[in-house]
Amino acid sequence: MDIYNNKDKYKFDQTPVSLCKDIIKNIDWYDGEVVLEPFAGDNGFYDNLPGNVIKYRCEITEGSDFRHFDHDSIKIDTVISNPPFDLGENTSKKRKNDFFNIVKFYAEKPEIKRIIFLCSSICFNSLTGKRLEELKRYNMYLTKMVSCKVRKWYGSYFVVHLERYHNASFDYLLGNYE
Repeated sequence: MDIYNNKDKYKFDQTPVSLCKDIIKNIDWYDGEVVLEPFAGDNGFYDNLPGNVIKYRCEITEGSDFRHFDHDSIKIDTVISNPPFDLGENTSKKRKNDFFNIVKFYAEKPEIKRIIFLCSSICFNSLTGKRLEELKRYNMYLTKMVSCKVRKWYGSYFVVHLERYHNASFDYLLGNYE
């Protein structure tokens, strides 16, 4: 079976273009910045990135898996997207929160200066103190969080910025408390 044509496996709601535009508008972009949208969907972010950046995209339903992007030849500065909750690789029928695995995948690439992801509160909650400590080993830190609401989606959503500098406003405690 061709996994890229399995529409049930990759069924998801598109990020509203108006939200993509607002997120992009609130980011400082520099001339020649290399930007990747790894989960492009209908290109909500990609089509609205400013003209002064160099942009790339991946979309699994078109046969372009984010893990196969040529990071050796193309040095990405910024990753921006609304990543899927579940990459669909879990063999059980239970959905798996893959948010942290996706964040870590990009944090491990030292040339990437920042990761900007739209995520649900469930995905955000996967950024536990222990996992933020793990990202710290890659010199990647939570630096900003913006709340937003999408009526057609359940719950709260956040635009999460992770960058290569520590912001003491976002810290964590690693103790076991009773």
